[in-house]
Amino acid sequence: MFRLKLHWQILLAITLGAVAGWITGREWNLFGLSFYDIYDFFGTLFLNALRMLVIPLIVTSITSGISTIAQKGTIGRLGGKTVGYYTITSLIAILTGLALVNLLTPGIINGEPSKLLLGLEGLDESTLEKIHAHGAGDIAGIFLRMVPPNIVKAALDGQFLGLIVFSLLFGYGIAKLKGPHRKTLTQFWQGAFQIFMNITDLIIKFAPIGVFALSAKVTATTGLSAFQPLAMFFFTVLLALGIHMFITLPLILKYLARVSPIKHFKAVSTAILTAFSTSSSSATLPITMECIEEKAGVPNRITSFVLPLGATINMDGTALYECVAVIFIAQVYGIHLGIIEQFLILFIALLTSIGVAGIPAASLVAITVILTAVGLPLEGVGIILAVDRLLDMARTSVNVYSDTCGTVLIAKSEGEKGILVDS
Repeated sequence: MFRLKLHWQILLAITLGAVAGWITGREWNLFGLSFYDIYDFFGTLFLNALRMLVIPLIVTSITSGISTIAQKGTIGRLGGKTVGYYTITSLIAILTGLALVNLLTPGIINGEPSKLLLGLEGLDESTLEKIHAHGAGDIAGIFLRMVPPNIVKAALDGQFLGLIVFSLLFGYGIAKLKGPHRKTLTQFWQGAFQIFMNITDLIIKFAPIGVFALSAKVTATTGLSAFQPLAMFFFTVLLALGIHMFITLPLILKYLARVSPIKHFKAVSTAILTAFSTSSSSATLPITMECIEEKAGVPNRITSFVLPLGATINMDGTALYECVAVIFIAQVYGIHLGIIEQFLILFIALLTSIGVAGIPAASLVAITVILTAVGLPLEGVGIILAVDRLLDMARTSVNVYSDTCGTVLIAKSEGEKGILVDS
C-alpha cells in the first residue's frame, strides 16, 4: 500500500491544520466540545510526550555515546584533530546563526514581538525575572551550574547543564573501567538509550497529528498571519545554513585542506542528497563512507575513525538551528537576551550537539533543554514544529557535508596523497 513519507505527512498536516483552524476559528463546536479545545488537547499531548523524554534521553544518549567514543581511544593525534575540527566548525556555525538571528530578528514583525500573531500569552513577572537573572551574575555562574551539589534536584529543577556534564563524566568513567564491569555498563546504557530512541520514534510517528493540532490551534486564534514570523524564521535558518555550507566549509577545504571545494562537493553529492531525504546522519553513514573512500580517495584508516565519530558528535547544522530557534522564541515573547544568556545558549548547544542522536527531529529535545536552562517556556517548541521537518532535512545535509570536509582535511594533514585528484 502506498504510504507518504513522514516529512510529506507533516507538510500535509501543516496545510490541513491551517485550513481547519481558519475555517473553525474558536467558535465552532462539535456536540458541545469546541474544535479549539480538541486542537489544544492533542497539541499539548504531543508536547508533553516530547518533554517526558528530555531527562532520560540526555542521560542515556550522552553516557552511551561518550563511553563508546572514549573506549575507541579519541586521545592521540588523529583523535585530537578530529575532535578539534568538529568543535571549531560547530562553534563557527553557532556564531553564524547567532549573528543572523540577531541581525534579521525574525521573531519581531513590524517592530513588535510576534507573540500575538502566534496566539501566545505574555510571560508573567516570575518567568521574566528568572530569564534576566542570568545577567545579574557573571559567566563564572554558568560554570558553577555545570557542577550542581545535588544532580537529582538539579534535574528536577530543570537545570540540565549540570545533568549534561554529569552524563559526560559518567560516560568517561565507564570507559575507564576494566574487565566485565565496563562491558556490562556499556551494554546497559546503550540498551537504555535504544529503548528511549524507540519511544522517541513512536512519538515522532504521531508528529503529523500533533503538528496538525498545533497548526490548527494557532490559525484558529490568529488567522493565517501567524505564518509570517514562521516564514522569517525559516528563511533565517536556511540563510545561516547556506553560509556555513557554501562559504565557511568550502573556504576550509580551499585554504586549509588545499583541495577543490567543487570537486569535493561533486564527490559527496550522493551522501548529501541521502542525508537530505532521510534527515539522518547515522542512516547516511554507509553512503558517506563510500563516497569519501571511492570518489574522494580518502583511505579507510581515516574514514573508519573520523566519519563514525562525526555522525555522533559533529552536528554543525543542528547546533546552529538550536541557537537560532531559541533566540527566535525569545524574540517572539519580546525577551531581549543579553551576552550572558546568549553565551549560555552557545555553550549548551555545543554540549548537546555531542549527545544529539543522528535521527530525525532529535534536536527538538535539545531545544527543550536550552529553553529550560534559559528560562523560556517549553511551549515555544510548538511554534517551530510547523517548519521543523524541512529544516531538519537541510541541517542534516550540513552535518554530513561538514563530516566529509573534516575527513578530507584530517587526511591531508596526515600526509595522505591522491585525495580528490580524479573525482
